[in-house]
Amino acid sequence: MAEKKEKVERKIVKVEGKKEGAGKLRIAAWILWAVAIVCEVVAFLILNGTIYVPDEKFTMMLLIPLIVDFVLAFIGGQLWKKANDKDPASKKEKFKFFLQNQLGLIMTLVCFVPIIILLLVNKDLEKGTKKIVSIAAIIMLVVCSLFSIDWNPASAEDLAAAEGAAVEFGADTVYWTAFGKSFHYDQDCHTLSRSKTVYEGNISDAFAANRHDPCDHCVPQDVNADADDEGEEAA
Repeated sequence: MAEKKEKVERKIVKVEGKKEGAGKLRIAAWILWAVAIVCEVVAFLILNGTIYVPDEKFTMMLLIPLIVDFVLAFIGGQLWKKANDKDPASKKEKFKFFLQNQLGLIMTLVCFVPIIILLLVNKDLEKGTKKIVSIAAIIMLVVCSLFSIDWNPASAEDLAAAEGAAVEFGADTVYWTAFGKSFHYDQDCHTLSRSKTVYEGNISDAFAANRHDPCDHCVPQDVNADADDEGEEAA
């Protein structure tokens, strides 16, 4: 008796990404980073005694602005990465491309490295407090840095190439999932078969969702290669 294959009931969710939203995300990121730096300054003022805090509350009061600093820097980094997905930089200017894509990491370093250095060189700070706050700040720096780095940034040329390939193939709509990294031309692609929710939109929407890797199965590789060549020639 043949085994019945279980079919996953899927729902298709229409997504409409807007490129102009990238500017608002970048402004929000800058505001959060600015407030994060203010928190860093507050921590510095507590550390050098400008803001008086009783000894029994010193560790806690020093940690609070650092924790807020961490949260704001972390969110700012994610917003900046999301903005870059919506409106990727061009590879033509290598320094600008690097700066735009890794600004989240740079701002994280700005928000944490100065206060960590001050903590480590402070000889008047009680050893227990120094150890606790320094370790906490270093952990915050590492975690925020790892999440703020754009490990595989897309470029404006990548987006143009993907759009050109989709036009050539006649794929007005592409598909992706919540956890996959690829976009698909075929909503019935077998790699989507286990996903209960599938998102659909155009290529720009897929890039805005950080899905800029073409599926190896339903996206013809020769079409993508041709589009890539055209994108490089245009650059």
